Amino acid sequence: MAVENIGCIADASPKAQEALEELIKRYKVIDLAKKRVQVDVIIVLGGDGFMLQMLHRFMDRKTPIYGMNCGTVGFLMNDYTLENLPDKIASARSAILHPLSMYARCLNGREIEALAINEVSLFRESRQAAKMRVTIDHVVRLHELISDGVLVSTPAGSTAYNFSAGGPIIPLGGNVIALTALAPFRPRRWRGALLSHSSCINFEILEPEKRPVSAVADFTEIREVVSVSISEQRKISLTLLFDPEHNLEERITKEQFVY
Repeated sequence: MAVENIGCIADASPKAQEALEELIKRYKVIDLAKKRVQVDVIIVLGGDGFMLQMLHRFMDRKTPIYGMNCGTVGFLMNDYTLENLPDKIASARSAILHPLSMYARCLNGREIEALAINEVSLFRESRQAAKMRVTIDHVVRLHELISDGVLVSTPAGSTAYNFSAGGPIIPLGGNVIALTALAPFRPRRWRGALLSHSSCINFEILEPEKRPVSAVADFTEIREVVSVSISEQRKISLTLLFDPEHNLEERITKEQFVY
């Protein structure tokens, strides 16, 4: 891709701020924290959490994002280097992500919508386990799931909380999403399912006053929900750029062979 105007945004860590200063000196990149202008590509300096925040923040711009790791894990980031950066961006490979759309209805009648790039999670709010009915595409698949909670994960988020909870790692082009139970009590040993990316998943909270449940879409938490509907938002596309030797597809594959 042709790169002329490069924007950059950094988290508050000293490492990221130093990197931003060096980028401005060497390549005259635009600090997007100070100027709201249209650019050809956005460089994000930080870790995976900051990258998620920036993907949400710049979602409407439809601008490709190239991350450089100034954090800890950096699964969604490239290695940090300043050498030949415009050329590296020009030769980077694209990974297209589609977020999940969550629609939640609360005990008090409020209706809230939010988007999740990684996952939508439902958690019990009290000492008692959550109890819910699970419906997939208008067919009841579990009349009663009793657990600490449940989550629905995108392929990009499948290596994060989903994998830690025992869910599967999903290739980006797999056209599936993961439904993963969190510490299920009933049904015994039910761990979840792989579903088509076009599926509509609905959770009906049973006994919501006695067993309150919260829903979380990335950074948006909604408490005391009575129902949550989740589907992939195919109309929204997010473009992440990766160096050819560290593309996201390869990282997802490698995660399945880590021991």
